[in-house]
Amino acid sequence: MSTSSVIWTIVIVVVVIVVVGLLVWAARNRRNQHLHHQAEEIREEVADSSFQVGQREARAEEAEAKARMVQAEADAKAAEASAMQQHAAQHRKDVASSKDELKQKQDHADTIDPATPNPEEPGSKG
Repeated sequence: MSTSSVIWTIVIVVVVIVVVGLLVWAARNRRNQHLHHQAEEIREEVADSSFQVGQREARAEEAEAKARMVQAEADAKAAEASAMQQHAAQHRKDVASSKDELKQKQDHADTIDPATPNPEEPGSKG
């Protein structure tokens, strides 16, 4: 081979290496751009989803607050009902006592009244 052939071969090899290098660089650059675009889309989806999750979280906290409020109201109503039951029981006890007193007074009045027939006495009408 002559010197010019060797030089042309070297030039062609260098050009092929440079072209292949440029093609690899372009392919890698295109791939990186594609991956960057995908990453941006994912970030946008995450931002949208984060907003929706935040809204759901706010609704959950609101529901929990309402549940605590309703539970507090229920506890207060239960305490009120218990107090009313105790009050009613005391009234019933007082009523029973009053009825007993009235019955004793009625019996006493019947006992001391000569016009009231006494079924326990023999010969009385009744």
